[in-house]
Amino acid sequence: MTHNTPLETDALIVGAGPAGLFQVFQLGLLEIQAHVVDALPHAGGQCVELYADKPIYDIPSVPVCTGRELIHKLLQQIAPMGAQFHYGQVVNEISRRADGRFLVKTSKATEFLAKTIFIAGGVGAFQPKTLKVDGLDAFEGSQLDHQVLDASLYANQRVVIVGDNDTALDWAMRLCASNPDGFPHKAASVTVVHRRDVFTAAPDTVTRFRALVAAGQLAFVAGQVTGVEASAGRLAAVQLTHPDASLQSLALDQLLVLQGLSPKLGPIANWGLAMERRQLVVNTEAYATSEPGIFAVGDINTYPGKKKLILCAFHECVLAAFGATAYLYPERKVLLEYTTTSSRLHKVLGHA
Repeated sequence: MTHNTPLETDALIVGAGPAGLFQVFQLGLLEIQAHVVDALPHAGGQCVELYADKPIYDIPSVPVCTGRELIHKLLQQIAPMGAQFHYGQVVNEISRRADGRFLVKTSKATEFLAKTIFIAGGVGAFQPKTLKVDGLDAFEGSQLDHQVLDASLYANQRVVIVGDNDTALDWAMRLCASNPDGFPHKAASVTVVHRRDVFTAAPDTVTRFRALVAAGQLAFVAGQVTGVEASAGRLAAVQLTHPDASLQSLALDQLLVLQGLSPKLGPIANWGLAMERRQLVVNTEAYATSEPGIFAVGDINTYPGKKKLILCAFHECVLAAFGATAYLYPERKVLLEYTTTSSRLHKVLGHA
């Protein structure tokens, strides 16, 4: 959802990874409501994109959990805080108004008036790896996608998927007409394209994929997309160059480029904040940046002794929340309360 009228908030959090989510919790304990913006279409950040199903062993009191499980638990924990999330958007502009608040604009034209900003962008905004092919961008959002938002678009279509990871192969098998999993949106045909017959997907995924290819239910072509063919304003085919330099024209109705995501610092580098080696310099009292009212937590920041651990990010969120409270309400005396004994915190958490 986009908004033409700026959304007013005490806190805007940029990033919905572990640091951003725990920042919601710590602000909520101090009764500071937050909006959250993330470039991905879902919460999780690196935890979901890089190690969703890999084990994490260094979260206190949790012997082991996957990245996906950690994010699920964090979302459960912050549910009482009522934060509003704005996914699939990159913060492009930040400017300070005369009243001291920040006017923030995103790539989807959503605007915020925020009293404080918390940058929890990890190593940067995750953006899809695209194909650098002349003329292809014209079909973005119509016949070219970098994520599956509406699987019904591929029903009864000739689908070409570019990629070699689990996401690419899983979607190829899900859309395959012979897939017995009950998925309702079956494609007329599915062809996976990758530069060579070697995949980065999990071994079990590759085994199942190869079995469907051998059975003629899916097609695989080793090659790279090097050109496009259009007809009547629509993408009609992609031109492939094989490893032996031979060429092929591959007809299609829909093109899915699922080559994974890569983190990019993006517009953060242009916000005028003090940086060191592409990280935001902060103090360790409140994890404040060089701009009053803007804080940075997690992998995006740097300070003497910095350790890029989720546990350290959680600590930073606590002090940043107290720092923001002092910034927002300099006249207020903020006492340290414990969730075990504070009736006010019990009420905030819905346990009164």
